[in-house]
Amino acid sequence: MTIEPSARAEAVPPSGIRRFFELAEQQEEVISLGVGEPDFSAPWSAREAAIASLEQGKTSYTANRGKLELREAIADHVAAHHDLAYDSDEEILITTGVSEAIDLALRAIVDPGDTVAVAQPAYISYVPGAIFAGGEPLPVVTRPEDEFTLTPEVLTESGARDADVLVMNYPNNPTGATMTREQLEPVAEFAREHDLTVLSDEVYAQLSYEHEHTSIATLPGMRERTIVFNGFSKAYAMTGLRLGYALGPAGVIEAMNRIHQYTMLSAPTTPQYAAIEAIESCDDEVAEMRDQYNRRRRFVLSRFEELGLDCFPASGAFYAFPESPWDDSDAFAEALLEEEGVAVVPGDVFGEGGEGHLRVSYATGLGELKEAMARLESFLS
Repeated sequence: MTIEPSARAEAVPPSGIRRFFELAEQQEEVISLGVGEPDFSAPWSAREAAIASLEQGKTSYTANRGKLELREAIADHVAAHHDLAYDSDEEILITTGVSEAIDLALRAIVDPGDTVAVAQPAYISYVPGAIFAGGEPLPVVTRPEDEFTLTPEVLTESGARDADVLVMNYPNNPTGATMTREQLEPVAEFAREHDLTVLSDEVYAQLSYEHEHTSIATLPGMRERTIVFNGFSKAYAMTGLRLGYALGPAGVIEAMNRIHQYTMLSAPTTPQYAAIEAIESCDDEVAEMRDQYNRRRRFVLSRFEELGLDCFPASGAFYAFPESPWDDSDAFAEALLEEEGVAVVPGDVFGEGGEGHLRVSYATGLGELKEAMARLESFLS
């Protein structure tokens, strides 16, 4: 007997990002601009809190929804920083990373055959998550001329008015695009008019450089139809601790928690102690990391301009999304890696609208960025 994978599992391709990581591992002296992970360590006081929790034997399960102390800290934080008001008892769920939170949300609200519109280029887990939930993904392709922002025009052209769910991510991975309140308002109007539930991944909310981050959930009529996602991986450099959270109306958070109870049970305990300390006491460390990213961002964008690579002024997260010098961005990325030892990710990995671009992460030291740009210049010449 041969065990056959399900058709749903077969419909999802392997991660294109992982393929380039594996290629990079086969070479020596590679500078990786492909990984979406801070090169900083988590703030020391957050690490001390995690260590102390272990020393004190705090290794039991927490509540399914996560420690109440952490949920209360999150409620205070998002109210103070993002003008979001959520009840810590009923409207916040702690998860094993933001990816789990998005997966739970899709499974909680998507029925078989529902259409899930996904703003693309996009983080690689959204479309597979929609498929695993039984939904039908619908690409909503944002455009370079709009600096990869979501607009009513691209929503209409894609057919999103007939969708059930809209997934969006700003500041954006992979493009580094952000959206102001004024840009979000017509998108919110579209969602209200066509009765869309919005999943808003805002894990890079604290890494916005040109303007203050605005959550679409703060716009009129949007709180009740939006689930907001955030976490500790990016702003707090806690990727390996795998901790995220979802904010939303009580009914949908309860539905997500029911699924969570049977899959994860609860998020890991030790990272929750680290997160409490981070969110309550580490604003200065976050600000310092943000300043460093912004310095690197300006350097990378200026070098792209010197090298003649078209790139819109990405203003969030820690990515730039320049046009590939070759029509085939996949071939360019492979050649750059093979000949110069610089790893970037081809844009087609991130769905429709990504082809012809490269995702370049500047979440690495300025010295390595300077060397990588010098190697890129050598390759281009």
